[in-house]
This record gives sequence, structure tokens and C-alpha cells, in this order.
Amino acid sequence: MEYVRLGHTGLKVSRLILGCMTYGDPKWSAWVLDDAASRPFIRRALDLGVNTFDTADMYSNGASEEILGRAIKDWTTRQHMVIATKLHNPMGPEPNNRGLSRKHIFEAVDASLRRLQTDYIDLYQIHRFDYETPLEETLDALNDVVRSGRVRYLGASSMFAWQFMKALGLQRRHGWAPFVSMQNQYSLLYREEEREMLPLCREEGIGVIPWSPLARGYLAGNRHGAAPATNRAGADTLGASLFQTEPDRAIIAAVDDVARKLGRSMAQVAYAWAATRPGVTTPIYGISKLQQFDDAMKSLTLRLDPDDIAKMEAPYVPRPIAGHF
Repeated sequence: MEYVRLGHTGLKVSRLILGCMTYGDPKWSAWVLDDAASRPFIRRALDLGVNTFDTADMYSNGASEEILGRAIKDWTTRQHMVIATKLHNPMGPEPNNRGLSRKHIFEAVDASLRRLQTDYIDLYQIHRFDYETPLEETLDALNDVVRSGRVRYLGASSMFAWQFMKALGLQRRHGWAPFVSMQNQYSLLYREEEREMLPLCREEGIGVIPWSPLARGYLAGNRHGAAPATNRAGADTLGASLFQTEPDRAIIAAVDDVARKLGRSMAQVAYAWAATRPGVTTPIYGISKLQQFDDAMKSLTLRLDPDDIAKMEAPYVPRPIAGHF
């Protein structure tokens, strides 16, 4: 396993970051794996040298964090691991049990620490922008959880570039702990981040760890044929309404052509494209079948020819902003 710096920090993350949304409680969503079914995936990742795991408090209402915490405690040493989690989305019906207020940030970080069975979080990320809380309040509170030792680094997720730059500016003005990473949607089927967010991150030295590099499985061929290739593809009613345009189909066909030419899988090609875009640290890999680790690992050494890249990128047309809300 290769390890790379996250942006301009000294933190080293594995080039395969395992996304843990799939691991939790099937009652939350039908495609989620329970504790017993999830543990082999975390074990396999550790055996491959993965040191970075991304989860969120909302994933299975906290069960994902609990599973990850137990596995790390059972199988490895905490100082070797990079645990990334997120907050923002509702964790209950109460009005203050969500968002990025000082109250919720303090309560959410303590709850995540309990579920993860650790006394610090390596990368604490705001899952979305909070339009109802003053940004200064959020950033001041996040600074406090860093200074308290409960959090090592701060990250952000999908938002507009102007919002992210405003936050970075306020952090500098006040001497607050800065955001060091951006987790945004990015794939061959969704490239709107190339307009402003990715150039901003390159300019500011922000690490980029995109989510959904396979575009909800479309770029892995999971939506092809009469039967979905994964449980998530079959249960994902939202995903069924996305990536259905003629340019989308042309991009998917181009990925298939390149994969056949190289003797690789579509997933390997799509992962490799996302991982080698300018400014990207590494995409987050979501894995629901153990054999998918093979695609993930093989993609790390795949270098795409410029002509193949151009072929896959050429059909793209601008699309509405998605994933911010």
C-alpha cells in the first residue's frame, strides 16, 4: 500500500480510503451489511495496508461508527489508523440534534468518540453546509474541538466553492484551525467540481478525497443488464433517476471500451481516472463485495493513456449541481 500526504498536512493516508457507509444496520437501508457481514471487509482492508477509513455519524444512525470502532479495537493499534467521520445530518427528531451549531458540534463529536471507542478523531468533516447557523459560530466551535484534542484535523464536504473559500478566509482571519480536505462528488459522470472547487483546492493546498467515483455503480457496469449487479444498485431508487442522458450513456460506453482494450474492469478504469485527476489525493472506495477489493487495488497502479482519457471525457456536457444538499 502506498501512503500520501493529505493536502499540505503531514498526515499520511492510504491511497485506498475505505468508505464505511455500506457497513451498519440493514434496517437503515436494505443494501447495508450488518456487523457480522461488515467485519470481513474491514479485516481485508487492514490486511491490505489500508490505514484510512471514512464514515459518518448518520450512517445507519451511528451503527457504522460502532462497527468500525470495534473492529479497530479488536484488530489493530489506534495510532496506526486514520479515522475520518462527519457530522451535520439529523441524528434524531429534536431540532438541535442536527446541523453545525456549537451545541450540536460539541454533542456530536462526543457521541462519535463514544461509538468509535477512541479519544480522538483524525479527520472531522462537516457533511454539508449549514444555512441556518452563522458560519463564524460553526468555525469557532470546530476550532475548539481541535484545541481540546478531540480532533486532529478538519475537513469539509460538498458545498459551493465560494462557501468553502469564505470559511477558509474566516479561519485565517481568526487564527482558527483550518479545513485541510474536501470530500466532494466527482466522477467521469459528474465533473462540475472542475469549474471552481478543484482549482480552489489546488491553489489552497487542500486535500481532495472524492465520493462516488463510480457514480453510484454506473461506471462499474452495475446498472447494465436486466438484474442489478449489487444490492445497492437494486435498492437505489434515487440512483435509478440519475445518469440517464445520452451523454451519460456515451461516457459509460467509452469506459467499457477502454476497459476492454486494456483487459481491465470498468471499475478499475473509473477509479484510476478519478485518482489521477489534478489535485485529487485519492477517491473514497465503497466496497460491498470482497472481490471488489481486487478492482480497488489494481486501479492504484493503472496509468491511463491520454487518448483513452480524452475518449472518456469527450461526451461530457454540463449538468445541474448535485450532492450539495
